Amino acid sequence: MKCTVIRLADGRELRYYDERDDAVRAAVDRRDLAGPPPASQLRYDPLTDEWVTIAGHRQGRTFLPAPDECPLCPSTADRSTEVPADDYDVVVFENRFPALGGRSGPAGGDPLATPYSPVRPGTGRCEVVCFTAEHDASFADLSPDRVRTVLDVLADRTVELSAMPGVEQVFCFENRGVEIGVTLHHPHGQIYALPFVTPRTRTLLGAARRHHAATGRHLLADVLAAERAAGVRVVAANAHWTAYVPAAARWPVEVQLTPHRRVPDIPALDDAERAAFGPLYLDLLRRLDGLFGVPMPYVSAWHQAPVRVDRELAHLYLQLFSVRRAPGRLKYLAGTESAMGMFVNDVLPEEAARLLRAAEPRTRGVVGGRG
Repeated sequence: MKCTVIRLADGRELRYYDERDDAVRAAVDRRDLAGPPPASQLRYDPLTDEWVTIAGHRQGRTFLPAPDECPLCPSTADRSTEVPADDYDVVVFENRFPALGGRSGPAGGDPLATPYSPVRPGTGRCEVVCFTAEHDASFADLSPDRVRTVLDVLADRTVELSAMPGVEQVFCFENRGVEIGVTLHHPHGQIYALPFVTPRTRTLLGAARRHHAATGRHLLADVLAAERAAGVRVVAANAHWTAYVPAAARWPVEVQLTPHRRVPDIPALDDAERAAFGPLYLDLLRRLDGLFGVPMPYVSAWHQAPVRVDRELAHLYLQLFSVRRAPGRLKYLAGTESAMGMFVNDVLPEEAARLLRAAEPRTRGVVGGRG
């Protein structure tokens, strides 16, 4: 894999990750763009002990453009996009409308802060990862070789972003489907370099810490072993990974894809684990699309260890879930869920696992591969 770094017209970085080592990237960004947006803010909620990002400039971001106006497609002679080249394998660039990053905020204290709710600049970085140049494809259409390229890219970006000053956690994810809230149809994911450890990760690490103190063992490793032994919620597995529906699944369709060996993050996966991931994950995504016979909206989220703390407690896993609970029906968060975080799932996790095992994988075509 060859990485070529260029600068876009407004100074943002773009990286081409080519599967051929002889690829040449000479195209330049011909657009006339303004500079980066103003910095977002981090505001502390003392009642929940959480940081909330305030990013008013994102109200003007691109929203569901027509296919011939997609900013993630390759550029043509008649139209310049976020990617100057006329084709690509995988590309990563700084988000034009980032939730974190942008221009530095004003020096000195913030007049909006209170003694209980401090405010600080929303430092960090947000990147877009385009998996293929084909606009009408999806991740499920990728070849296992292309999935391996994407996984290697996420590992590379995790290492580099983790080394940035002030970054405490790197979060890689993909949202698919308007039902989930995507604003661009082109198959892509995102990477957030966060200046704090997220609430979800703090909760996971707290449970892992208590379990380790009581047993001397790692919590997710024990849960994985128990699920593999029970078998009823296992959807698919190979020599290095197991995909299972959590016993206390919050979403109507929810799967955890976990490596058998405890590793803290994607860069720690070895060659065999990276090679084994793609075929199993593609089978899982295609089963999701075959479940109701329509493309499944989903969130695919990598849970990695923080950069500096509790790495010895963390166990990497991929969480995949959908809000679709039946053909033509979506799960909306009820008051108990939105206000209190108390989830109610209408679908038995064991039944969800059975349906996924029985689903006929739905494929459209194979996209991408190493040259």
